[in-house]
Amino acid sequence: MSTPLGAEIAALIRQTGPIGIDRYMALCLGHPVHGYYRTRDPLGVRGDFTTAPEISQMFGELIGVWVALVRQQMGAPEDLALVELGPGRGTLMADALRALRAAAPGARPAVHLVETSPVLRAAQEARLAGTGAVWHGGIDTLPAGPMIVLANEFLDCLPVRQFQRTGRGWCERVVGLVEGRLAFGLAPDTLPEIEAEAPEGALMTLPSAGLDLVRAVSRRLGTGGGALLAIDYGHVRPGFGDTLQALAGHAFADPLAAPGEADLTVHVDFAALARAAAAEGAAVHGPATQRDFLLAMGLAARAERLKARAGADQARAIDAAAERLTDPAERGMGSLFKVLALADPRLGSLPALPAPEAGARASAR
Repeated sequence: MSTPLGAEIAALIRQTGPIGIDRYMALCLGHPVHGYYRTRDPLGVRGDFTTAPEISQMFGELIGVWVALVRQQMGAPEDLALVELGPGRGTLMADALRALRAAAPGARPAVHLVETSPVLRAAQEARLAGTGAVWHGGIDTLPAGPMIVLANEFLDCLPVRQFQRTGRGWCERVVGLVEGRLAFGLAPDTLPEIEAEAPEGALMTLPSAGLDLVRAVSRRLGTGGGALLAIDYGHVRPGFGDTLQALAGHAFADPLAAPGEADLTVHVDFAALARAAAAEGAAVHGPATQRDFLLAMGLAARAERLKARAGADQARAIDAAAERLTDPAERGMGSLFKVLALADPRLGSLPALPAPEAGARASAR
């Protein structure tokens, strides 16, 4: 195969048979030796993609203001944990903490970061030195008690299962070998428990790992109190289609071409995650578009304040960053990215997000 991980996956398939999309994604992204996130810093011009916190400090600062407001709604608990899932280089957390302390000078939450990449953890340790941050390999070791959880571009890289409608029924999509090369195929057995109506050839994605995460966090919010704020690209209405994609060098690539050398993501199914959270008793706020959320949180005013202390070139860069974060075009960040919050129902409405509908159902926007 084209990469060491590709050769290892091929050997696994020869030994045990084709593997599900969820296992393929988990190996490509998290293999302990060759996994994409284990071996590199994927962010920035020299990486494969750029996230909103790296575009402008304004993004993280507005998240920090949101945290300050929600913390106040929670009664400003002294034992609050501020958690980030997949913290990148630590940029969002650093900006959020600065804004939080400006908005609520007495706020001193305990910072907890869930990270599996040794490369990114090193960057986070440098950026967040002096914050007392504690790192975790998963959410199961997070402390009990009230917490606010941030997840920016985290849900999109969690493993999923995929199923295709055939003349025989729904079959799971798998990765196998054709003439020695990785190729997509279908498991031979049908899955009668899937009752969705769709035309032959339709592809359905189940965010299996995301559902497990949302259920676990929702239960935690119900006992300890708090909220989760998730920002990611995805859709708010159920549908069919293949959104599995690979990114390398800021361009789309073949997901099977170079295992371990490209980022693998899927569009987040916000409707499915919202239903799972509501079933666990969490209140579901949103989703809203990233544009609507950032503007409601005061992006325009923050940009003007920064520009007041900036030179001409810096002012133009601030305007460009704000436009990039809120671009309303169909594939722009402002519309493609959505903001969803899950919360302890006792909190009531949350800042800059639609209130939960009856029964804690997600509102469709």
